[in-house]
Amino acid sequence: MTQDVVALTPQMPDTKTLLAGLHAGGPDLLVNRAGGGSVVQLCTAAGQALVSVEAPRYLQVPGEVDRLLGSSVHAESPVWWTEARATTAVEEAGRLAGSVAGRLTAVHGGTVWPREAGHTDVVADLADATTTAAPMGVDILTDTAAVVIQGRPVVAATTWLTDVVRNTIRTGRELQILTPPCTRLTLPARTLLDGLPSRWVVRDPECGYYDGLSGAVLHWHSGRFVPVAGDSPRIAEAFRPRPGTEGEQQLLLSIRTIHPADERLVLGGALEQAWRVLTGAPPAGWATAEPINVPWSPRQLTDLARTRAQQSMPTWIVAVGAPDRPAIATARTVRTHAGVEEHITLAIGCGADQSTPVDALPALAESLAAGHNLATMVTQLRTARADLTTPAHYEPAPVPLTFTLGPDAVADLGHDGTPRVFAPVRLGPVARPALHYALGDGTDLAAWQHLQRINDDLNDARQKK
Repeated sequence: MTQDVVALTPQMPDTKTLLAGLHAGGPDLLVNRAGGGSVVQLCTAAGQALVSVEAPRYLQVPGEVDRLLGSSVHAESPVWWTEARATTAVEEAGRLAGSVAGRLTAVHGGTVWPREAGHTDVVADLADATTTAAPMGVDILTDTAAVVIQGRPVVAATTWLTDVVRNTIRTGRELQILTPPCTRLTLPARTLLDGLPSRWVVRDPECGYYDGLSGAVLHWHSGRFVPVAGDSPRIAEAFRPRPGTEGEQQLLLSIRTIHPADERLVLGGALEQAWRVLTGAPPAGWATAEPINVPWSPRQLTDLARTRAQQSMPTWIVAVGAPDRPAIATARTVRTHAGVEEHITLAIGCGADQSTPVDALPALAESLAAGHNLATMVTQLRTARADLTTPAHYEPAPVPLTFTLGPDAVADLGHDGTPRVFAPVRLGPVARPALHYALGDGTDLAAWQHLQRINDDLNDARQKK
């Protein structure tokens, strides 16, 4: 049974109901608060956490339950999402989490995921249980790694996982997420793993364990999962390409904007413009973690970023689109010497019966350069799942389509330094153009060489200034 249980209720769990849920372990368990007060923990007599219950999240964005838990879970938006995570160090802790969630739905209606986990029984005799002293959300903690065990169908960048990421970075450990082979990663979760020492470890009945992103066979050594020693990595048979997604594609955009630090600045405009041009609609919702719970609002995003900037902290958010047009993005906003920078990664999923909107890229580049302080944009195309999740088997790498250099960056190069290795299309005013390069059609791997040559040419132009 999974150690994560989610209660989905049409009404917000009130204080009395939450207290009833917290009594699922009887009167002998202790209650503690964590996560700045947003998490309640049921603990042993020694104070070690058995179950952590996050504050209920009001999901106003359609499709989030299906996206993260599967279409078999019937819960229409809006819905309250209350998540309980049990330690894997105590076998009965999973039943305790199931009783907490089951009691919430017994009072307010709704459903429990997974359905078989929900019940209302008292799970007694846990006060004296012995657990590890790992931080909240971590199942195995060693000197070199923090291992998180997940059994859910989709691993998302949830609040507790982003907290684990921060703690792992702070302690200098490697984050390792251990899952069954059927689990997939959301784009934000994959982005989190890309940004720090990490590994996605997948159980396999034949080889034991393998890396879900590279396929390398792994084993436990010196407190963490590492590739099996050899002259070259041994690739698991389970990592071989799988049928079933023929014709599906992902259009990927990496957008960087640099805005003057002005009190009138409103963030999110470049992301919204890209979303509208490529899908015909704005983002449906945004949040600082998954699931996405509030409707899209550039003003609220700006207010959050301004508050965090006053604390010298960057802002990281996730945005999603409507369920009928898969699209998801992460955006990191940070104040630098150049101004207020947005680093955006946007993915658009296209089914086999849908056309990929690559023809709209020049118009998008021009609109971002003209009205949204575009610095650079790289677009890529890959053959991969249209639902934008990453499976634990091989998918082809993306291939570059276009590269755009914003007008400020072009002006900084100077007229004589304009790159000439490929003939770009000039966008916008003649006196202050942006440069847009077509690198290929998304199938020719030589596009990577073209992009590298342009980058080298740009570096040479900067050095000659």
